Amino acid sequence: MRDSKGWDGKLRVGQQATIADPDADAMEESDHSDHDHDHAAPAEDAEPVEPNESDEDLLEDEEADTDEIDLVHCRIKSIPALRLERFPKLERLGLRQNRITRINMPSSVAANLTELDLYDNLIAHVKGLDDFRNLASLDLSFNKIKHIKNISHLVGLTDLYFVQNKISKIEGLEGLVKLRNLELGANRIREIENLDTLSSLEELWLGKNKITEMKNLGHLSNLRLISIQSNRLTSLSGLSSLKSLEELYVSHNAITDLSGLESNTKLRVLDFTNNQVSKLEHLSHLTDLEELWASNNQLSSFEEVERELKDKKNLQTVYFEGNPLQKKGPAVYRNKVRLAIPHIMQIDATYVRVS
Repeated sequence: MRDSKGWDGKLRVGQQATIADPDADAMEESDHSDHDHDHAAPAEDAEPVEPNESDEDLLEDEEADTDEIDLVHCRIKSIPALRLERFPKLERLGLRQNRITRINMPSSVAANLTELDLYDNLIAHVKGLDDFRNLASLDLSFNKIKHIKNISHLVGLTDLYFVQNKISKIEGLEGLVKLRNLELGANRIREIENLDTLSSLEELWLGKNKITEMKNLGHLSNLRLISIQSNRLTSLSGLSSLKSLEELYVSHNAITDLSGLESNTKLRVLDFTNNQVSKLEHLSHLTDLEELWASNNQLSSFEEVERELKDKKNLQTVYFEGNPLQKKGPAVYRNKVRLAIPHIMQIDATYVRVS
């Protein structure tokens, strides 16, 4: 399980919001900042076939009919220098943690690719994607991108990642009607906007931005998961149209109460860790709830815990550590939670022993 620090960059999660790339935090502090200071991007008119640092052919041992190539941390600067046209059946290309500044792919290769992973490079401008007609997954996380543009023609995209860039506005996504997963965590976004055409969207990741309210989500009828941790939210308003919502992650904000979830009856996971909620209320209708993450708030009443949660038959996990109800009586805290919710299976990070 994650440690609930509010980071949701590079997420591949089940219902516990586990970070699938454990090095993401480290990259944010080390690799990426190193790139910012140590490597200057070349001018836009630089010679496109720049030799890579090593004269060796990184792909000389690769079978010509391979459908997947993964070159991680190989100091690659130039995509053309890889001579990818040798691999006519290539569908998935991973070039993570390199020094690529431009997306410059042979058109024959681009047309066949379904997955392109350029996580942690030095790309400042989204361009060069005109021929990627079959692309389903595009990862441009941990780069230097300021504007989302030149991707609206990628109508087959299902997964799009722009985590840890310098993006201040959600834009340029019109036409991506098949998009299911959009990750924009750790940018400079202040407003949720321009998502109306994303009718298939199921997961929206917006952690570590500067968003003050959840709005403009009404057209996203298939949205199943929202992560908006470490922002500037003060309430849970704006979710009333999201009847399919199952997972909501809003830790590390400034939320004071839990009203606003009246229409979200399918909610299974609710995480409001590290907020300013003082009363456990407005949850009685959430009969499908399985996990409640409420650590480090101002909750003080075991009576509220029992009233709101005792009848939740699917509830397995609760986190209340760091609240007054735990800090005032740590020795009896776990027993009191068990009395309030007899069927609970996990309290904080510890499983309940069945006697």
